[in-house]
Order: sequence, then C-alpha cells, then structure tokens
Amino acid sequence: MIPLVDLLAGHAEVAAEVEAGFARVLDTGAFVKGPDVGAFEREFAEFSGSAYCVGVANGTDALELALRADGLPAGAGVVMPANTFVASAEAVVRAGGVPVFADADDEFLLLDPAAVTVSENVWALLPVHLNGQLAPMEDLLDVASAAGVRVFEDAAQCQGATRHGRGAGTWGRAAGTSFYPGKNLGAYGDGGAVLTSDAELDRIVRELGDHGSSRKYVHDRLGFNSRLDTLQAVVLRAKLRRLADWNARRRAAAARYDALLADVDGVRLPRTMPGNEHVWHLYAVRVACRDEVLAELNAAGVGAGVHYPVPVHLQPAFRELGYVPGDFPVAERAAAEILTLPLFPQITEEQQAQVADTLAKALRNQGAV
Repeated sequence: MIPLVDLLAGHAEVAAEVEAGFARVLDTGAFVKGPDVGAFEREFAEFSGSAYCVGVANGTDALELALRADGLPAGAGVVMPANTFVASAEAVVRAGGVPVFADADDEFLLLDPAAVTVSENVWALLPVHLNGQLAPMEDLLDVASAAGVRVFEDAAQCQGATRHGRGAGTWGRAAGTSFYPGKNLGAYGDGGAVLTSDAELDRIVRELGDHGSSRKYVHDRLGFNSRLDTLQAVVLRAKLRRLADWNARRRAAAARYDALLADVDGVRLPRTMPGNEHVWHLYAVRVACRDEVLAELNAAGVGAGVHYPVPVHLQPAFRELGYVPGDFPVAERAAAEILTLPLFPQITEEQQAQVADTLAKALRNQGAV
C-alpha cells in the first residue's frame, strides 16, 4: 500500500530529537506555556518572515482569533473561495461574521480577484493558500484597497511557501495556519498559529487565546482556552528544523509526477502560479470519472484521495446562506474532478512510478482518455 501521507516516515527522522524533548518537558513539568512554546513561536515567525507568531490549539481557532482580535463586526461579510476546507468558513461564523463565497480561477484553483465582489457589508477578504501555494496576493490587495477592506490569510496548507519572496502572514493583517498532523509542518495532534507583523494584534490574540488574560487572574476581555501544547511545540521545533529540506523533497517529487504523467491522456496536471514557490502540500490532478478512477487506485493499493468533493457553499451547514449549484462553476467542476495523489517528503521514485502507472491504467479502463 502506498499511503496518501506517510506520517511514520516523517516521525522516523525526528524520533530521537522528539524523545529527548519530551523527556525534558516531563522532567520540568512545564506542560502548558512551557519554554518550548515561546521558542517555537520565535523560530516559526523568523522562518515565515513574520514579526510575530502566537501558538494556539488548532488552525480553525487561529483564523477565528485573528478575526476577533482585529474587531470583525457582528454580521460583517468575509470573502473567501468556495473551494476550501470548511474550517475557513467555520472560523468566520464563530467570530460573528458571514462567509461570502467567490469562485477560483480555472488554471490554479486559487481565489480569483476578478470573481471577488465587495459589497457594502464586506469587511475583509480571506484568500486561502491552497495545496501549497499562495493566492495572487498583490491583486487581491489591490481589490481590498480599492474597496477599503482588510485582508487576512488562510495559510494552513503552505508552511514555507512564498510569493515573490514573501511568505504567508506578511501580506495581510494576519494569517492563520494549522499544524494538523498531515500538514507540511504537522504536530502529533492538533495545533495552530497566528502570524502577524502587527504588535497590537499579536497582543490581543495572545490574550484572547489565554482566557482574555494579560496577567494571571486578570481578564481584560472575554477570551478562550486556545493554547499550543508544550509537547506539540517540541515536535514542531524538531520538524521546523527540517521543513526547508522536506519542502524541497516535495518539490522534487512533484516534478517527478509532472514528468511521469506528462504523456498520460485524460489527466490535467496542477500548475504553479508565476511568482510562487510551491511547497506541494497536495499534488492534485484533475480527471473525468474521478470517483471510479479513485476506486481503482485504492483497490490497487494506491492511497489517493479527494480534496474536497463538496464545495463549502453547497454544504448543508451553510444552506441558509442561499447559495445553489451553478453559483461558482469553476469550484464546482473542480470538486468533481480533483484527485489527490500520494506525496510526502519520503516518497520514493518507485512508489511514484507505481502511482503513475496505476493512474494511467485506471483512466484507460474508465475510458477517460
């Protein structure tokens, strides 16, 4: 079986360092807000090119806390792509706002600036850096500036990616990222962070995530319990030291897939937007008869998957927003075609060749060529 993501292979490369770090924490008893948390925050901020980083419990909390900290008004609209994970929209609702969906461009499947409509009720844009590359931030910033609204970033899938040399969290007011185990920088459980270069926003996010407290037993605002666990910070520090190398290995693997699949009929390969350094969190091709092809791959031992089969605007949880099929044709078409192939830093050339051969055979069997 070739897994979609091999978490054990990544763990093997950091196991000794993580074990030593866990022992250090167990010896000190600093399980919450221990020194490894602060150290990771500084290291990840530097790695990302951001002034500040606040570790929180998960990526959804990171987005919510960033929006709350900057004063999202109740009922205000936040524009985001329809082709994203549901957490992007959940965070807006939890912060008191209303998701306003927009379509992606057909080539890169990133939020399309030409598809963004900024109505009077819209307060911010929330582009999603999908699959490992940044959205066209300079164009989206122009849209936001013309409309007088703010920009935040969903950076859950792009740790280490850049656009024109600038990383996530350096374009808008703040970025929320996730350290879910399958991410490029994944913890051994849930975790997340807010990146920002605004000192006041950093301060408020820290207070909100720690019960609204600036010092013990003084609660300046109504807050939450959303803190990055010290043991997870140990894992993330060990992995962060290897992230640039792991991302380079992902890029090499993506290039191998490009070559292996270049002459395979019926498959549309992913592309990197000019100006982006992609970190290939996901290698997502597009095919017809996707579900049938996926079933053949899985039956043959290839752990391919789908991200995401139902666009957020068509999810039952958001039915009350009034969107219907056909509202965002690019996102809806992509949702029916996307097929995510196995990709992780330790994947071998032999494994990738097997994936490519199995995909080509499945496409022929389904008449999708």
